[in-house]
Amino acid sequence: MSSGAVRGRDGIPGAWGERPCSTGAVWNPRGQGSPGVPGLAPSRAGPRAPVPQGMRGALRLLRFRGAADGAPRLGLEEAPGGDLVDLSAAEPELPRSMREFLEIGPRGLALAQRALESGRHRVPRATAQLLAPVGDPEKVICVGLNYHDHCQEQGAKVPKEPLIFSKFPSAITGPFDDIVHPQDTSELDWEVELAAVIGKRGRHIEEAAALEHVLGFTVANDVSARDWQMRRNGRQWLLGKTFDTFCPLGPAIVTKEAVADVHNLWIRCSVNGQRMQDSSTRHLIFGVPALVAWVSRFVTLVPGDILLTGTPAGVGVFRKPPVFLKRGDEVQCEIEELGTICNRVV
Repeated sequence: MSSGAVRGRDGIPGAWGERPCSTGAVWNPRGQGSPGVPGLAPSRAGPRAPVPQGMRGALRLLRFRGAADGAPRLGLEEAPGGDLVDLSAAEPELPRSMREFLEIGPRGLALAQRALESGRHRVPRATAQLLAPVGDPEKVICVGLNYHDHCQEQGAKVPKEPLIFSKFPSAITGPFDDIVHPQDTSELDWEVELAAVIGKRGRHIEEAAALEHVLGFTVANDVSARDWQMRRNGRQWLLGKTFDTFCPLGPAIVTKEAVADVHNLWIRCSVNGQRMQDSSTRHLIFGVPALVAWVSRFVTLVPGDILLTGTPAGVGVFRKPPVFLKRGDEVQCEIEELGTICNRVV
């Protein structure tokens, strides 16, 4: 373990394992002043009007496990960070898999909208365990070196084309589940990331039409074993990125209609309450439409596919001295308008 390892802190888990550092509430710092981004000028973006929560088509889709039978269920957040709507109870014929639900297309989303507007089938948030919103995607696609400040912190040239790699879907874990520290690594690191969720099948997608294929967005942590990523396995990244539990995801898929500007959201990560990453999606090198178009040149994108768009500056490996996670640490990742995930390392 690096001498710069962050100290852990004790905490008592809340209902169904939600962590004391967060209950999935939505972070919106607009009007509170702009935090600095290492190596870049502070944002001059002023307060902007929030997207009305009642806007038709604006949904916050999730999966959860209730106290009754313990089986995974589809649901919605009634409001950001608020109580849940049990979509599986409102529309029993719908599948319990988010991927299968998204394959239904507009009809499924219309049924979800109807359930949200009905005022029925409410579930107190404290009685539910939130699961990863997509637990069985066909693909988890990742992008490296996609923030200007992340390139600067490691002295890397800005890529001329997106740098694509992947995680296995088995790496996915819930927004408040534990991250298991493998015995095979001593260099466990964090990476807060904006994740796009595909809602419409496509291949050779034009950049101008790319957002038509994106359902919405969620928060991800691209947990990384740096020794395996950078020095072992022939320096191919896959093994260092895809240990079990290396992709915490959630708390909800926020449909694009509910996000004012996905390329102007604050994004940050804290370890044991200490801010480590603090940036904005305006510093993305390749935006979401460009990434969707690029990836679809090579593979067919299908509903439920997850696209992690890269991490900003502030990861542990490039600190002086390097800082790595240890058992007992608590990692909180949050993105403005999307929400917060918080995971303890065990």
